[in-house]
Amino acid sequence: MNERHRDRQGKDRQGKDRAAAKAPTAPRGRPRFNLRNRLAIVGGVLGLCSVALVGRALDLQVLNNDFYRQQGDARIKRELPIATSRGMITDRNGEPLAVSTPVESIWGNPQELLKNPARLPQLATALGMPLDELTRKLGQRAGKEFVFLKRRINPDEAHRILALDIPGVASQREYRRFYPQGEALAHVLGFTNIDDRGQEGLELAFDEWLRGEAGSKRVIRDRRGRIVESVDLIKPAAPGRDLVLTIDRRIQYLTFRELRHALNETGASSASAVVLDVATGEVLAMANLPTYNPNQFGSGTPDTHRNRAVTDVVEPGSTMKPISVSAALQSGRVNADTLVDTTGGRMPNGRYTISDTHNYGVLTVTGVITKSSNVGAAKLVLPLPNRYYYDFVHGFGYGERPGSGFPGESPGLLALPEKWSGTTKATMSYGYGLSATPLQIARAYAALANGGKLIAPTFVKGQHNPPRQAIEPAVAAQMMRMMQTVTEKGGTAPQAAILGYHVAGKTGTTRKFSGTGGYSNKYLSLFAGVVPVDNPRFAMVVVINEPDPTRRGYYGGPVSSPVFRNVMDGALRLMDVAPDDIDTWLAAQADAEARRTRANGGRPAGPVLPNAAAGATATAARLPMALPAPVQGGAL
Repeated sequence: MNERHRDRQGKDRQGKDRAAAKAPTAPRGRPRFNLRNRLAIVGGVLGLCSVALVGRALDLQVLNNDFYRQQGDARIKRELPIATSRGMITDRNGEPLAVSTPVESIWGNPQELLKNPARLPQLATALGMPLDELTRKLGQRAGKEFVFLKRRINPDEAHRILALDIPGVASQREYRRFYPQGEALAHVLGFTNIDDRGQEGLELAFDEWLRGEAGSKRVIRDRRGRIVESVDLIKPAAPGRDLVLTIDRRIQYLTFRELRHALNETGASSASAVVLDVATGEVLAMANLPTYNPNQFGSGTPDTHRNRAVTDVVEPGSTMKPISVSAALQSGRVNADTLVDTTGGRMPNGRYTISDTHNYGVLTVTGVITKSSNVGAAKLVLPLPNRYYYDFVHGFGYGERPGSGFPGESPGLLALPEKWSGTTKATMSYGYGLSATPLQIARAYAALANGGKLIAPTFVKGQHNPPRQAIEPAVAAQMMRMMQTVTEKGGTAPQAAILGYHVAGKTGTTRKFSGTGGYSNKYLSLFAGVVPVDNPRFAMVVVINEPDPTRRGYYGGPVSSPVFRNVMDGALRLMDVAPDDIDTWLAAQADAEARRTRANGGRPAGPVLPNAAAGATATAARLPMALPAPVQGGAL
């Protein structure tokens, strides 16, 4: 048995020896392969990598995550402005003149939109713009994430565009300015631009007061630009403050309507009118033609945008004579009954000749105003010292800005005495050789009516500007009585008379400068007046530029004074101003009743208002809310 075991072991050794002889011999010096060790090494390396990755993740996500959080936020969070409404502008009675209404603006992400070119034709159609224009607009801002596609549109229209669900298209809230009175108040209010900033008129003058302050908030948006969540409020929006004007919407419309009617009747190229409250200097109405519609962005031209009553200067013509005669009266050299010889209606003035329209012979100082004598005005002013006359005229606000605060108001032109020629003072006495705006002329006449106190005009209700004494009260009262004769029988402007009220005023007619020097054959027709004389309430100036001489002529009486009469007739009744000429009213009423009785076959027909009064009452009663169409015409 031991032998068999030894034989088996021997055979096994022989088998192993043969197998070893067949196997290749390992190179000398090379370690044998150890699978277990290699697996341990690989496992160790992977473990270290895992630890490193976990450590790095901990560092990025917990310890130092600010950078990547900012990067993530930059892709989904946005800081958006919060639009704020502009303050409302109202007239003195609280009627809205300018309001802001919410609108929507469509914007897009050019990067997102350019990834979907197949949707661009649909978007272009919805926006109402050519496809090539939209493509060009997006291409120019391909590197941006924001571009306005269509601004300040009706919310319903914006919702229709958003309903197309085009990637990269969204909307945001904005505000648009609306002017209920349209053209009638365009030059006073001005307008705002696409960003709701004031560009002209009182919108510009009080822009900081009206516009408020926009806020901001942080939101989360999805890849299509839609707001998913509002994160936090960064800054609340502060709405603009309201502004109450001195303008009376009813008187403003009366002024605009009558001015437009005058342009149609006279064929003039442009016109301006100003109505002031005598006691306070408040601007109750200010109108210009041609005009524009501030509700249509970009309507009109720069020429139609300017407020001629404040920015454009004219030679005041004979409306200057009450100032000149007042200077003579206050000097003590003359009184209302002093005689002035204007015989012949002509007098030399250097190499020129001063002339009247008629030979008035010998006139009183009052008659110089009544008949509007150029010769008489020159003879009253020439004896006055140059400096005295200059200071007197300047004291009425000529040669200085009125101080209303309206953008671009002009100071006019009043040369210093040192620069006068030998003919300057005489020509200034009847309104040539100096220039003023309609607002300056109205301010001067308001001073005559206010006991000689000159007040800076204002557009803001509640603002009280301190007056300065421009003339002695007694002289101002005397001049008012003189100017009253202008609107009565024998004066140059009976067309300005208002039944039941004493009217003081003065006409003016001036030739315009030509482009080549000297004067042309074109005219300016003016009327400046105050009503009522006994307790002055309103001062008004009307300027009609280049009336057609073949229609009503070009004198201030027939051209401009009817505008004054019609506007003041309505304003006196709207403001419940008591008549100061009851006798004339009663006489006219009795005459009208007598005519009606005769027409009724001698039988009493009952009391009836005189025609003029009835017409005026109807004018005040029917103030249509709809505005008239704009008047087409040239520029001053």
